[in-house]
Amino acid sequence: MANRKGTGLMMVWCEVPDEIEEEFNRWYNEEHIAERLEVPGFLSAARYEAVSSGPKHLAVYEIESPAVMESEVYLRYRQNPTEWSKRMSPEFTATTYIRNVYRMIHPSDLTDEIASSPMSPALQIGRMDIPADVEDEWNEWYDTVYVPNYETVSGVRRGRRYVAVTGKPKYLTMYEFDSPDVSSGQQWLRQQTAHPDNARMREAMIHLPESPGIWRKTFELGER
Repeated sequence: MANRKGTGLMMVWCEVPDEIEEEFNRWYNEEHIAERLEVPGFLSAARYEAVSSGPKHLAVYEIESPAVMESEVYLRYRQNPTEWSKRMSPEFTATTYIRNVYRMIHPSDLTDEIASSPMSPALQIGRMDIPADVEDEWNEWYDTVYVPNYETVSGVRRGRRYVAVTGKPKYLTMYEFDSPDVSSGQQWLRQQTAHPDNARMREAMIHLPESPGIWRKTFELGER
């Protein structure tokens, strides 16, 4: 069975004007996602809309590794957009546009369970930096305490952590949920104070203003 996830992510967040949103969604769903999935190394893709925070639109591409973004096939598509892409791509139309590429740092290896897993119905994503003087300790705490504790919560499929290869801030955490309301439940909230290091390490994080945010899946090619 072919892998559905790798060690890389491409994430595209955007806001578009109301007057083009209908066509923008058609372009993404009818042309763009399928085009990107023709590129070797693009394994899965889905679109999401913000439930809390934002930007509203999020496209998630699971890729074999960040090196895929330098492949001849990908660059050929990127440098030769279709006429519809020239009109609708968020590069040209969005009022907010963020396109980042990431490399997975937690877990340290791609397990068979992760590699074969489908795109999740909902995501909670945090984007943050951390001061250099606590960075090593913070990464150790995040990987061995914080993510594993949240993974015990009902409805959490897994947590993965990434470092930015292109774009910023430096770190991204993605929790895959069964539904958008997982992190509003008491089980999740209890984990925020479940370890004595949590308060100090959480305080050290420098989150973006709209981080963390929650997105629900709205489109996946071939899904019924």
